[in-house]
Amino acid sequence: MRFGTDGIRGVANEALTPELALAVGRATARVLGGPKIAVGQDPRRSGAMLEAAFIAGVCAEGVDVERLGVVPTPTVAFQSQVVGCPAAMISASHNPFSDNGIKVFAPGGVKLTDGVQNELEAVLGEVMSGRSESAGPTGVDVGSVADVAVVGRYIDHVVEAVGADSLRGMSVVLDCANGAASSVASEAFIRAGASPIVIHAEPDGCNINRQCGSTHPESLQEAVRAHGAACGFAFDGDADRVLAVDASGRLIDGDQLIALAAIDRKGRGELAHDSVVVTVMSNLGFRLGMARAGIAVVDTAVGDRYVLEAMDSGGFVLGGEQSGHIIFRDRATTGDGVLSALTVASIMARDGKGLGELADSAMTRFPQILRNVRIAAPMPDVVERISGELAAASEALGDEGRVLVRPSGTEPVVRVMVEAIVPEHAELWASTLVGAVEALSPQS
Repeated sequence: MRFGTDGIRGVANEALTPELALAVGRATARVLGGPKIAVGQDPRRSGAMLEAAFIAGVCAEGVDVERLGVVPTPTVAFQSQVVGCPAAMISASHNPFSDNGIKVFAPGGVKLTDGVQNELEAVLGEVMSGRSESAGPTGVDVGSVADVAVVGRYIDHVVEAVGADSLRGMSVVLDCANGAASSVASEAFIRAGASPIVIHAEPDGCNINRQCGSTHPESLQEAVRAHGAACGFAFDGDADRVLAVDASGRLIDGDQLIALAAIDRKGRGELAHDSVVVTVMSNLGFRLGMARAGIAVVDTAVGDRYVLEAMDSGGFVLGGEQSGHIIFRDRATTGDGVLSALTVASIMARDGKGLGELADSAMTRFPQILRNVRIAAPMPDVVERISGELAAASEALGDEGRVLVRPSGTEPVVRVMVEAIVPEHAELWASTLVGAVEALSPQS
């Protein structure tokens, strides 16, 4: 396996085996070094197995481990930032429970650069092939493991961003996806003064993301309407992203949340360079909305690590993805679903406006069709191979639409995205491009 846009990911004990996890632990210790590495996991069934293997690999290289237990990915990044050590999260994010993954953070809680990731892959190859002949440490030089409680300090950190009691009287529904947010989100909102109604917060190892969370917000939409709540928030399995629901039950995506946060920050003089960083997948309506608000848009490749790199290189403080990864760089080093949800709720409380009103005033979302085409083999050159169809679609849509085709960095699929003012035009060209990709991979 190779590292994708968000670490290694695959079916646990099939593609991602304990042997591979152990090798990744060894490679991580060798490449990132340091006296210790922090390790967390989400609650899926295979987490303990892979955590044990990864930790064994780290300790076999003479590096100590801080075991954080079941915590959100941003909690792991927070500990990495506070302590200044590398870190790893055992999680497959929004994937089904049978999958798992390993995300690695550099010291300071930031995702790996391409250069460091390539080095890690090279060392991993050496470990897996047995070409590395250096003897491991023995005796007191073997790494040790210590359980470290970090959740309380992390909750203090996210609540401080909005202020304790700042959400007094606000009724919100929290969908924890039976994942890592289950032990964190409710307490954070209570500390901020809200009255949370919590659903899907009983993880059993096998129900993470199952018909719930950010990939299945339907039950959250129903719960918000049933309880008459001001809004709702749906986290993914490792709680590094969030989508929202307004009081009417309408879904508010990451683009809309970033747009309203950008306008809020600009109005308060807290949007560095009056700019926001997003990926090429962001909706055309987002770009038009930001232009109206006098906010510049900086584009990156898909993946929150690319968003973070652009933010740091340009000195920007707000960025993210349509999927709900939102980075408040003056508060965090990675996407943080709980922090993002608290921040959006605090904007509602401060402005005295509903979430739907804030989202609609920030941007008008263009109809967007997103299709995932499963492929039999990697297809990095897919854009070149269907260049004729892409050119025809772009010419037909003109300024009233946009097309994007790219191979996924986390799954064996090609993603086809078409936006257009006229929904029928989006459907037509999405079907055309999907057919072109499928013709390249007839055995998928």
